[in-house]
Amino acid sequence: MTAQVLEALHVEGLEKAYGDLRVLRGVDFDVARGSIFALLGSNGAGKTTVVKILSTLLKPDAGIATVVGHDVVEQAAQVRESISLTGQFAAVDEILTGRENLVLMARLWHLSDRARLADDLLARFQLTEAADRRVGTYSGGMRRRLDIAMSLVADPPVIFLDEPTTGLDPEARIEVWSSIRELARQGTTVLLTTQYLEEAEQLADRIAILHGGRIIANGTLAELQALLPPATVEYVKKEPTLEEVFLAIVGSGRGDDDGSAASTAEVPR
Repeated sequence: MTAQVLEALHVEGLEKAYGDLRVLRGVDFDVARGSIFALLGSNGAGKTTVVKILSTLLKPDAGIATVVGHDVVEQAAQVRESISLTGQFAAVDEILTGRENLVLMARLWHLSDRARLADDLLARFQLTEAADRRVGTYSGGMRRRLDIAMSLVADPPVIFLDEPTTGLDPEARIEVWSSIRELARQGTTVLLTTQYLEEAEQLADRIAILHGGRIIANGTLAELQALLPPATVEYVKKEPTLEEVFLAIVGSGRGDDDGSAASTAEVPR
């Protein structure tokens, strides 16, 4: 009897070079099933390279990487059946409606009961009211939510989100964050790459920092915060963040997706 693999992802000693440029110099981490794992790093740190290796798009030069127990090199077909990958820009057909995009993806997977599957995903990502509108009329947040929904058509146990909120406005980012949290609540393992520290802070169960081709820190938010001594502050006047001001003015809902204008807030002079 085969023992169940506890980790959804296992990465050990991963190395990758492009010519003379060594991007990964021995990357190690594990990701628990049903958790959100954030991989932080600046541009060029190697985040996307890690995702490409885990999704079988690149072969590592050295090291081991497994996805739900399947080796990414030796068992690439099984890995591809277990994952979905969403890149930095929504891969949706803007001419089709939201429903038609989902039904098309279900056809590509040779799935039955496509209409019910599409309806379930539209409801899950709060897109039912926009289901029969062309995607070209969707807001950025709606397109990204549809893109994630399309990634889940085949119900993969692991999803890779490579900088999923790049270029989105604050409201749209919060919409996508809510969708990502819901994925984990329903048991999907999420590996999230991001440059946005707040995104990792808001979403991740564990956070790893990739720098110089290696993981230089890996832990929960509390564990990472404990690496720095706490500051002693006698009095702090907390000003609202720009994001808080923005959301207070425009509201937290998406009632203006149909193009109607939001009310104008006057700023005292």
